[in-house]
Amino acid sequence: MPARRNPRPDWVLDRRRALGHRIADLRRQAELSQEQLGHLAGIDRRSIQRYESAVRDPQYSDLLLIAHALRVHVTDLLHG
Repeated sequence: MPARRNPRPDWVLDRRRALGHRIADLRRQAELSQEQLGHLAGIDRRSIQRYESAVRDPQYSDLLLIAHALRVHVTDLLHG
């Protein structure tokens, strides 16, 4: 895949980090490991790890699956 010509603005990266922190916080509150959350959501553990560490943007369908596994509304992930 070709490199992006313009890097993402800082505010986008800040929101990606905030989303990752919210996923991790909610996962910990539910007393789940990344492996367990991945299993419940049907998502690879490495993807969960990448989302939480803000290395990768989750697809919307993955956000829906994660929210469902954590028993929260998807807006709780996006807006805290």
